[in-house]
Amino acid sequence: MEKIYIITGLSGSGKTTAIQAFEDASYYCVDNMPMELLPKFLDLPLQENPSIKGLAFVMDMRSKNFIADYPTGICSIEALGISVEIIFLDAKIDTLLKRFSQTRRHHPVTSQKSLLDSIKFEKQIMQPIKQTAHYTIDTSNFNVHELKSKILSMILGKDKLFSLTKINVVSFGFKYGIPNDADLVMDMRFLANPYFVPELKNLDGESQAVRKYVLSNKETKTFLRKYLNLLDYLIPLYKRENKAYLTFAIGCTGGRHRSVAIARNIFEHLNKKGLDSGLIHRDIDRDVKKI
Repeated sequence: MEKIYIITGLSGSGKTTAIQAFEDASYYCVDNMPMELLPKFLDLPLQENPSIKGLAFVMDMRSKNFIADYPTGICSIEALGISVEIIFLDAKIDTLLKRFSQTRRHHPVTSQKSLLDSIKFEKQIMQPIKQTAHYTIDTSNFNVHELKSKILSMILGKDKLFSLTKINVVSFGFKYGIPNDADLVMDMRFLANPYFVPELKNLDGESQAVRKYVLSNKETKTFLRKYLNLLDYLIPLYKRENKAYLTFAIGCTGGRHRSVAIARNIFEHLNKKGLDSGLIHRDIDRDVKKI
């Protein structure tokens, strides 16, 4: 059986963000799972799927019998020989009031006179569950990115956390438009164009001849030294913000010569650094019929 987590805590404390972090880590996730259904759910053969790293369930006051069912539910799971780790998300009352006022959502505890009374009541009745948790996180001072990073670091470790960002290097032609998903765009049109060299015109930037022409240029060498240093600095910062995708777009006029050669060089540099990046030549064949 893979790892199993129960995410619980106060309404407005960030459980939605927490479950999204588990989803990013390839966990099978269920939000608002009734406690009485959990033992039956665990009988399903989900653990046989190699792409699923574990199971994560959000359980809270949205289920009306949550408090009453929680102790017996945990005991029934442990009786099956299944180990479950419990994460309890907490937050200060002022923080919860602010979050509910921003989202304009109703508090699940509706029997109280006011939102403040509902928050205080939930804090009180959830206290015994908080005391059973393996991990307690006060999210009062976290934004969504920081909370997601905290959860991912907890379940994966910092090294694996950084591997979640998918990096792509994309070559393109400005005449066909900048890629919509580009995070950082670089224009290579300041370099000498192989298109105007007769023996290189019909080749592309993946050919040895064009690559040698582009990369042996003094300006290219200076550019690559500075740009690769910039990427080495930026990528850890992007990863720290838990970007799911990170795209570096390298453009020239037609996207066939200079941008292709430079993108290939950047791609090889990133992979030598141990980054599992992808390489896409979006427009490499767009001008073939016109040449």
